[in-house]
Amino acid sequence: MNKAELVGAIAEEAQLTKVDADKALSGILDALTNCLADGDKVTLVGFGTFSVAERAARTGQNPQTGKKIEIAASIAPKFKPGNTLKALING
Repeated sequence: MNKAELVGAIAEEAQLTKVDADKALSGILDALTNCLADGDKVTLVGFGTFSVAERAARTGQNPQTGKKIEIAASIAPKFKPGNTLKALING
């Protein structure tokens, strides 16, 4: 499902116009992105938790040449699904 299809599904489920559904989805994504950029986490009970994880610097290996390379420390987004979501997916 791409963004346009998701907007259509939101519009149908919430009985909104596609324009309003697109604005709502954009607002949610902006708020989520801003919260994660500030280092906070977002918990949606039953769905899951979005957070950021710090990755330490490490030594990796180039798979083509086998040469050792240094991978810099970074911060990455992380998602942990909630129990309700897991149960729905696993049937």
